Amino acid sequence: MPSEPPAKSPVLLSSGSQAPRAEERERMVRTQLEARDITNADVLAAMRAVPRHEFVPDDLVDQAYCDGPLPIGHGVTISQPYVVALMIQLARVRPGDRVLDVGTGSGYQAAVLAAMGAEVYGLEIIESLASATEQRLRRLGYSATIRVGDGWAGWPKHAPFDAIVVAAAPTAIPPALTDQLVEGGRLVLPLGGRGRQDLVVVTRAPTGVHRRTVIPVAFVPMTGRAQH
Repeated sequence: MPSEPPAKSPVLLSSGSQAPRAEERERMVRTQLEARDITNADVLAAMRAVPRHEFVPDDLVDQAYCDGPLPIGHGVTISQPYVVALMIQLARVRPGDRVLDVGTGSGYQAAVLAAMGAEVYGLEIIESLASATEQRLRRLGYSATIRVGDGWAGWPKHAPFDAIVVAAAPTAIPPALTDQLVEGGRLVLPLGGRGRQDLVVVTRAPTGVHRRTVIPVAFVPMTGRAQH
């Protein structure tokens, strides 16, 4: 996998009015994000710019901007646009932040983070998916370092992280992920089993680790060590 230094300032690609499916992205942002509770201007700009249809299978391109998750093969999904935006907003990602994206999948969330100017590191446990995602991000011009790895362990080599976002649900908070946050950093992840999951924000503070629950969600389970 390449290790070129990621961009430090927003790189908003495909944002012009004539860009492919720009009107669909604008409608998605207006009706799915702004109409709810997504207010972060950088998040909204990145979601307008990143071509979600490039991150779904060819036979689902026409559904790319619908209000829901989509299967991307290997038993995993690309998250609902609203959930991607909410997680990044809750993580309070800013340009220049070092962010770990656990469960990178097809790379959509990594691309949104890169478009916001974050320094992105992505972990994906499925080798063939990680390889295809690294190539896709490079082709589209988004700078992110992707490798095959178990999200439970995080990525100590590049820690500490300003934010960690997780797109697969463990039943307990992985200790390594809170350990790899900077002081004041935020971990946003789904937590729970198939019967009940909640989106949780964990903040590392001088007084310890603080946790709050946001909304019920439904993610694929975290695999690897999370299941042992």
